[in-house]
Amino acid sequence: MLDDITSVTLNTALSALAERQRISANNLANIETPNFTASQVSFESSLRDALAAGDPAQASVSVTPTADPAGINGNNVNLDTETVTDEKTALQYSLLSGAISAKFNLIDTVLKG
Repeated sequence: MLDDITSVTLNTALSALAERQRISANNLANIETPNFTASQVSFESSLRDALAAGDPAQASVSVTPTADPAGINGNNVNLDTETVTDEKTALQYSLLSGAISAKFNLIDTVLKG
């Protein structure tokens, strides 16, 4: 894989989005589990700061419990929130995957002359 700043940034973001998808899937899998506390993933501000410092690979993914109120069974998974999170994450992942693909297609075109 290329190690230029663009490729590293895109790969770091893709990894973080994959983690967000995994956490959201876990939340949904536990939607009926009593006393389960949903989690959320954040990485954007860390990636922005790492990119500004010139080293996007140093960005970190933070997984924290959500502050949503719990229902009568003590579970705070919100189906609407998780559905929106899944859709948004899928769109972001698709966009970044397309950017990586376009970058490699450009490199391929240049190498072929």
